[in-house]
Amino acid sequence: MERGNQTGNFILLGFTDDPDLQSLFFGLLLAMYLVTVLGNLLIILAVISDSHLHTPMYFFLSNLSLADIGFTSTTIPKALRNIQTHSKGITFSSCISQIYFFVLFGCQDNLLLTVMAYDRFVAICHPLHYVDNMSPWLCLLMALGSWFLSVLGALPGTLTILRLSFCTKIEIPHFFCDLPEILKLACSDTLINNIVVYTVTIILGVFPLTGILFSYSQIFSSILRISSDRGKYKAFSTCGSHLLVVSLFYGTGLGVYLSSVATLSSRIALMASVMYTMVTPMLNPFIYSLRNRDIKVALGRVLSKMVPLSERINAHLL
Repeated sequence: MERGNQTGNFILLGFTDDPDLQSLFFGLLLAMYLVTVLGNLLIILAVISDSHLHTPMYFFLSNLSLADIGFTSTTIPKALRNIQTHSKGITFSSCISQIYFFVLFGCQDNLLLTVMAYDRFVAICHPLHYVDNMSPWLCLLMALGSWFLSVLGALPGTLTILRLSFCTKIEIPHFFCDLPEILKLACSDTLINNIVVYTVTIILGVFPLTGILFSYSQIFSSILRISSDRGKYKAFSTCGSHLLVVSLFYGTGLGVYLSSVATLSSRIALMASVMYTMVTPMLNPFIYSLRNRDIKVALGRVLSKMVPLSERINAHLL
């Protein structure tokens, strides 16, 4: 095959070529995207509107919801447009942009989950020092720091793609420009790119995961020393939602990127990517709200305010 420059189009093969199945996937993707955006927006509105939720845990949760909205908005709208227009093309510049923002929001999820684990560690293991160790300024610095590191962390893997040459007919067996799949299609040597991918994954993926595991090892150790069963249950209940989200996100995400060179088939990578790009961001609002009384109460207040507002708008239009 001939070598091409970076001005042509890539072809996103998506999920299937069957027209009937494409309609089904369009409906599923659209429903999942709307639920994800709406659910995470409600979490953000609930945290902002309820003064009882102006705490470090809910502050980081609202940032996680914002990152999840960006995470899904990077990939799903393009996939929906391709299905609707029966087009599979994506320009090189759009593909690069998609990779950058995908990695950015993915790194942000990693770092925020780590910060949230640290928040639970301080709350359970050092409750007397919680106010000092999780002051508003420190929480703001940690949130801004995670966004700053994510912006920087997404640059190396994206910029090193510019040095690669690609074949003229580039078919990506995915519904978005996934970095490991792009590297497999390069005609030039990808050793430097793979080194960069593994380095960034270790720094912004494995290290944060290690911090989460360490935090929870200390948390479980402290919980086991609690004498009352009610106290143990209350402590575990504050960590259950976060642990479930961490398991879903890291179990699929790291599995794809650490096996990206040749050991993971494109079909398995596609299914795993669906989990951490669509399912996990969609489930996060349900996981946190269904297991948290404060969030449920705040969401009820937000929804009760929205219903009269919609009625007034409809009355005005009529």
